[in-house]
Amino acid sequence: MAAVREVGPNMRDYKKEYEEFTLSVPEKFSFPLDVFDRWGERTALFWTDGLRQERYSFNALRDLSSKGAGALRKMGVGRGDKVLVMLSHVPKWWEVMLALMRIGAVPIPATTLLTAKDIGYRLSATEIKAVVTAGEDAWKVEDALNASLYYGAGRVPSLVIVGERQGWRNYTREREEATPFEGERVPSNEPGLIYFTSGTTGPPKIVLHTQASYPLAHLLTGRFWLDLRPGDVHWNLSDTGWAKAAWSSLFGPWHMGATIFSFYKEGKFDPSLTIETMEKYAVTTFCGPPTAYRMMVKELSESGPALRTPRHFVAAGEPLNREIIETWRNRTGMYVYDGYGQTETVNVLGNFRCLPVKPGSMGMPVPGYVVGVVDEGGHPVSTEVEGDIAISVSPERPVGLFKEYLGNPEATERTMRGGWYITGDRAYRDKEGYFWFVGRNDDIILTSGYRIGPFEVESVLIEHPAVRESAVVASPDEIRGEVVKAFIVLTKGHKPSGALVTELQKYVKERTAPYKYPRKIEFVKELPKTISGKIKRKELKMREFGKT
Repeated sequence: MAAVREVGPNMRDYKKEYEEFTLSVPEKFSFPLDVFDRWGERTALFWTDGLRQERYSFNALRDLSSKGAGALRKMGVGRGDKVLVMLSHVPKWWEVMLALMRIGAVPIPATTLLTAKDIGYRLSATEIKAVVTAGEDAWKVEDALNASLYYGAGRVPSLVIVGERQGWRNYTREREEATPFEGERVPSNEPGLIYFTSGTTGPPKIVLHTQASYPLAHLLTGRFWLDLRPGDVHWNLSDTGWAKAAWSSLFGPWHMGATIFSFYKEGKFDPSLTIETMEKYAVTTFCGPPTAYRMMVKELSESGPALRTPRHFVAAGEPLNREIIETWRNRTGMYVYDGYGQTETVNVLGNFRCLPVKPGSMGMPVPGYVVGVVDEGGHPVSTEVEGDIAISVSPERPVGLFKEYLGNPEATERTMRGGWYITGDRAYRDKEGYFWFVGRNDDIILTSGYRIGPFEVESVLIEHPAVRESAVVASPDEIRGEVVKAFIVLTKGHKPSGALVTELQKYVKERTAPYKYPRKIEFVKELPKTISGKIKRKELKMREFGKT
């Protein structure tokens, strides 16, 4: 299919925007005061569980979060204090996050899937002043505090619950009794947000963002990649505990005056219900992980649902296969615009509506970022040559880059190389400047002297009609050291067999370099995934090497 240009409202000339765009950082900043509150009576949040519906204007959430800020201050939470927020997709999550930002406190969003051990680690790793959660998860916090999992003796946090529980402060009741506090601007370089992010080894790293590096810089995400404007209804599938929620369920949409849509329903992802919900609630822009698109595209046919209301689709978390993008385009008339970034950054690479889409590519650098591909010495490599994806920090560090791994200066230092921040991901850049993902450094398969990125093999496999999903990892081999192994989930109507293994191996050999074909194939019912839909390749690889 030929590349298609779909011009968006926020960027019509990429080259001009990229050369001229600057993001000024004020000396002091408050996301609620300087961004959120200015949108007035527009709808900020529309929440539903399919039966109940709750709609909040920016003014309504301003008033609620101001009273919430007053209540939290009365509980002893102040500027710079760290607060663990473990709430699901309920309106109180947005209210509490805004309330903490009004105070100048430092929210630590956390998924409700955390175990008591996970919570205990967070409590011991950094001094947390308060924990805000709901009744169904309070027991895990109590277990973490009461067991040997918690090593913060003398630093017991305030316990705040959305609901009712003995020994906990009732957030709603204390909010109603509080004197409103609309907030204050604090220095832009002060701590603003913390995420715990898992690495390839060791415990999770503590990613510290400033008041500017996420709350302010996600203007880039909302404006350029999400392509939002006032009146849009934006739905992002990410769990509230992941950084992607800050991208697309908090800062990005509200910078642009868009409505955040939230559909809360327990259980596994339902692709058919998701498509129905988009239409029912007139969602205009949608963000989901590649896994969701791979499942939803199966529900769409050339004569199927027209998806009349959405105008813009984006995907992030891991690369989206070319075949899925092209099939989505054929069945909906719209592309899925892939984007790239990390917990440590805002959106830094993306496919934009003003540029021709190259299905399968990571797109081009976001205005405000200089992104390159560098070698081990920090020197830019030639086009079509694989290297490390790197963000320039010289002569000036870009606004949307995290400040540090808190308490781990060695890990922070390891990300820097010759004036570049090294992301840990591998790619190459083509002659037109588009980036193409190869894999994470730790995902690269080394076999008989060849370097193989799993994504390329997965992208070929997904094109075969028998393959619904695949994950490719290294597997030990006495002769080659490592070989390519594919874990495959089959589509309906196909069953595992030796003949199918041979057919799939031949299929890959014919469509990419023959040495990349999977010498091992295992058929599975499902692939292990994170709550945000990313495939846990690390888990599969560790299983192969007998480390689980």
